[in-house]
Amino acid sequence: MNRRRIGTVSSILLCLGLIVLSSMDNPEASFAQSARGSSISVGGLERTYQIYIPTLYSPAKLMPLVFLLHGGGGTGVGMEKLTLGGFNRLSDREGFIVAYPDGIEKHWNDGRGLEAYRAHRENIDDVGFISALIEHLIRTLNVDPNRIYVAGISNGGQFSQRLACELSDRIAAIGVVAIQLPEHLPSSCAPKRPVSVLMMPGTKDPLVPWEGGEIGFRRGRKFGRVLSVPESMRFWAKQNQCPGSPVVSYEPDRDPKDDTRVRRETYGPCGHETEVLLYAIEGGGHTWPGGDQYLSVRIVGKTSRDIDANEVIWGFFKRHTLR
Repeated sequence: MNRRRIGTVSSILLCLGLIVLSSMDNPEASFAQSARGSSISVGGLERTYQIYIPTLYSPAKLMPLVFLLHGGGGTGVGMEKLTLGGFNRLSDREGFIVAYPDGIEKHWNDGRGLEAYRAHRENIDDVGFISALIEHLIRTLNVDPNRIYVAGISNGGQFSQRLACELSDRIAAIGVVAIQLPEHLPSSCAPKRPVSVLMMPGTKDPLVPWEGGEIGFRRGRKFGRVLSVPESMRFWAKQNQCPGSPVVSYEPDRDPKDDTRVRRETYGPCGHETEVLLYAIEGGGHTWPGGDQYLSVRIVGKTSRDIDANEVIWGFFKRHTLR
């Protein structure tokens, strides 16, 4: 009986939130230089974040800024580990700043209104936090205000989409991994300008159903609802004035042993030189492609090794600026 209770509690802890336990230690997640911790005060709360400054940094030169948002149950430090430090290396190579902010008690207020988490229960102003952090980094690090980007996994991916709706005048593009559009968001989403969107969900995600519906493990608690991946893509394609039907192709199967394939669906050309793009991870789970397999395949599904999400997302971002 005790073993059964422990199993039930573990399942609940793993649910959305969505747990990406990306704060776990992992020897594979070592990289030459890590981001350093910092904080700012926003709305009476001390908000923390990690910041990575590239070796190419010059205070006299404008630089792009990329926010990476952890999943529920994670942290900024954990997000750095989940991506195996890939954005830090890209930062040094390409010349942009990376910020890994922390949600309140490891969750983002993506608008679902859940009672289980303080960020939702107290309606924490996370949009205000990111907006204030943008202003702070523009002022202190000479960030280019026309090249600001946000990517996130799971709860962080849902919050990225909220930011695209509410901070469209600041954010040029978003990347969304292992989640799709929250069911509640379309009715309130009113961006001031189109925002380019890249989505990267897994077809066999055990927490977030590809076909839409309740988020959570099959027999565990439920944590809100999402639209299906096709519905989510149609929503963003319409927002960006894209054609309704995508051009479909497949990425090379670089690792046949990972049991995944990556299908690319491109919606375009879109209005205002924006872009909407789907990387469907066929056979993929609740994971970051090319990143850390942070929990067992049995729990979160498979991590694709056919693409590196870090490279794909940055390649997408650098094609877009505010206009």
